Order: sequence, then structure tokens, then C-alpha cells
Amino acid sequence: MSKNYLLGFDVGSSSIKASLLDADSGKLIESVSSPDQEMKIESPVIGWAEQDPDGWWSHVVIATKKILSKLVEKNFDIIAIGISYQMHGLVLVDKHLKVLRPSIIWCDSRAVEIGNKAFNELSPEYCLGSCLNSPGNFTASKLAWVKENQPEIYSKIYKFMLPGDYIALKLTGEVSTTISGLSEGVFWDFNTNDLSQKVLDYFGFDKNLVPDIVPTFSVQGKLTKSAAEELGIRSGVPVTYRAGDQPNNALSLKVLKPGDVAATAGTSGVIYGVTDKNLIDSLSRVNTFAHVNYSTTNPNKGVLLCINGTGILYSWIKQTILESKYSYNELNSFAEKVEIGADGLLCIPFGNGAERVLGNKDVKCQFSGINFNVHGKGHLIRAAQEGIAFSFRYGLDVMKSMGMNINVVKAGNTNLFQSKIFQTAFVNSCNTELELYNTDGSQGAARGAGIGVGFYKSEDEAFDGLKMIDRVTISEKLVNDYNKLYQQWKSKLNLIVKE
Repeated sequence: MSKNYLLGFDVGSSSIKASLLDADSGKLIESVSSPDQEMKIESPVIGWAEQDPDGWWSHVVIATKKILSKLVEKNFDIIAIGISYQMHGLVLVDKHLKVLRPSIIWCDSRAVEIGNKAFNELSPEYCLGSCLNSPGNFTASKLAWVKENQPEIYSKIYKFMLPGDYIALKLTGEVSTTISGLSEGVFWDFNTNDLSQKVLDYFGFDKNLVPDIVPTFSVQGKLTKSAAEELGIRSGVPVTYRAGDQPNNALSLKVLKPGDVAATAGTSGVIYGVTDKNLIDSLSRVNTFAHVNYSTTNPNKGVLLCINGTGILYSWIKQTILESKYSYNELNSFAEKVEIGADGLLCIPFGNGAERVLGNKDVKCQFSGINFNVHGKGHLIRAAQEGIAFSFRYGLDVMKSMGMNINVVKAGNTNLFQSKIFQTAFVNSCNTELELYNTDGSQGAARGAGIGVGFYKSEDEAFDGLKMIDRVTISEKLVNDYNKLYQQWKSKLNLIVKE
């Protein structure tokens, strides 16, 4: 009897990760990523960030072949495929379904002014009351930038889509999107529960440019013969789940009910809390989107805090300052030898484009208080980790002011959350417990596929294989110590923001 496997892809900006799960036990069979080094983000102009969508697809193919080559079990059937993807990106295709230009990805800042103008002209009341967000530098604003600045490309557009929609297209040959995806692009009106005609009319977008909408958990198409040949698996496998990386990260941690909270600290850092209320921040420093299980009868939404400059800062230190001479584990060891506060060295970690939590200001990354006679690489690394933790605290305070009650945060045991220094700084800066689980985005996508194909009879059944591996609790003394440091850090940040 063949084994039933679920295949999940996590299409990030640094790599493509693939995981195979045993559908019956929920246990991970194998997980791989491609490329071995991080994918390049092109920045032809300061503040821009672009990637080639076909580059993502190439690494989906490589990752799939890599994972199949590692399997010992040969008697198996992949019964469904799920997709997680980097949010807010813009992919444009022509009538032949060919990509028209590089994708404008999540950390690109070029459309900020377009979004700010739209926020005022559509009216803050409409944007926040109906779309729950300012257009900011999200997908709608990026599409408007192309319309204004590259009309020859805009005129050839057949459909716009998000990064995960494009991977689904490559798998199935079908063009579609989801309500969750449209809401993250600020195309969705939560009051009418439909496409925002006001947003379309304001920007002058033809409704025909919007892909057909499919449910997040559903048969969204089946693997074509040509895609199957590229991947090395059978044709006809259904694609049954698709979600942005942060809603999907929440799903991977079983963060599905109001009050549940998830976190991640990859290239960017995110806190994602579920609510069934229309919570908004009047300054749009955090955002509210449809969650993976959103419906008219189950109006669950995710309140999302994003910090662009988290893991990318750590990667920059590793590659640029330390010239890739050390592993991330070695970097963490260096940081552990330095006392809390890094002997007066402070890091403002915002160096990856405009930061929503700072009102879409691009304040850059800064280290302050460097003493050449005191500070070494361990201090630099520790200050970076503490600065990232403080940026989470800064955003969490905004979320709490909106009415979010955050006592426990769940995260996968990946990226910065593998660092004991970062765990301690996060928990005691944010005054919240941290639960770490044996999962990641590609595993979440695989579980989502199992739900979407109907293999699991309930959400609980889908998470039988999910295990908590550690709990990090608060220390009253460290809370006080980190709070003093945070106040110094916040004062420094406030001065920079006012410049």
C-alpha cells in the first residue's frame, strides 16, 4: 500500500523551501531548500527591490527534484500541493502568460507616495473602514506605479497576480487568486465582502486584470503534464492551498482562532495575531488582512506587524562584515559571550526599505555608541539581535493599543528564533512567553494542502504531527533590564525618525 504524501512549497525572497509530509501521521518526511546561497534581490534604483518570477519557478523545480532524490520510500503518492509565498509582490503576465517585467517585491519602496496620495484622496475613512489598510506600498500601489511609469508594459497586461498566484499558474496553467491575497494587496472591501470597486476606479484599473478568485482551501487546479515532467512527479496532482507567508506561518503553528499569535524572524520579522474584529491602526503602522480561514460566517483576520530589517540584517553582518567566515551558529556563540546591552552598543535595524511601523519612513540601519577599544564582532551581533527584539516590542505596543491581548507568541524553531540570545531578548523585551514548534512555512503549506484536498476531517487532525519543542518564559529581572535598554533605544529611534 502506497504512502500518502503532501508537498508544500514556501516561495520566499531568499530561497524556495519544499517539504514532504506523511499525510496519515502528519510527520515530516523530508525538507530541502534551493538555492544553497540566498537568492539575489535586484535594486537598480535605491529603494527598489525586484526578482525574476521564473527564477522562483526554477528553484521550485530544483527543490522538488532534490527532495525526491532524498527519499528512501519509493512507494508513495503525492496527493496534494500547497503554496506559501512572499506577500505584497506584483507579478504581471501578458495574454500568453509570459512575465512582462521583474516582480516588484514586498520590500520595494517606490510606490509609497502613490499609496499615501491614494489614502488621502480615497479618504482615510474609506481605506481604514472598508479595506482596513492604507494602500501604502502594497500591490495596488505597485500596479499603479507601473501604470504611471511604464505604460508600454501596463498596456500588455493580461492579469496581475501575487507571487504565489504565479507559482500556481506554473503548476496548473490556470490564473487565479484568493480573497486573502487580494486583501493583502488592498483590493478587498470588507464591508461589501467583494473587490473594492472604489480602489479599482481610483487607480483606473480594469476589473478584467484581476484573476478569478478561488477559495484558499480548495482544488485550485491540477498539475499539468509539462509541469509534472519538470518536477518529476505525476500529472494531475491537485493544488489545494495557497496563502501569503505570514498567514501561512500562522497556519503552520495552528494559529487560527481569535487571540492566537504567531511570529517569524526570517528576512523580515512579523508578529501576526488573529482577531474576528475589524481592528485598525489609524496611522497604518500595522495592517489587517483576511486570514486563511476568513469567510463571511467566520470573519477571522490577521493583524500583521512587519519589520523589514530583521534576518536580512543578520545575513548582512554575516556576509558583508564577517565575509561569510562563520556560520550562524558561530555568530550566536559570539553574541552569547557579551553581556546584555552589548556594552553600550545600540542597533536601529531598519535598513531594508520603508518601514510600515515607522509610517513608511526609510530611516536606514544605524549602530550607535561604537567604542573601538571595547566593541568586537560579538558586540555587533548581540546589539543587532537586541535591536531586532526592540523593534518587535515597538510594534507590539502598537498592536496592544489597537486592542490585541498578547500573552503567548508561537514561532517555528527557525531563523533568529534558534538563537538563545534572541529568544531571551524577545521574551523579556516584549513581556510575553514564547512557544517554539517543529515546523516552518513549507510544512504549513503541506498541511494546508491536506485540509484543502479534504484528507483531514478537521483542523485538529491536520496538526497531529505538530509538537512544541521549547517554551521560553519571562524573567522579572530581565524584563526590567531590557525595559531600561528599550527606553534608551526608543529615544534614539525617535530622534532619527524626527530628522
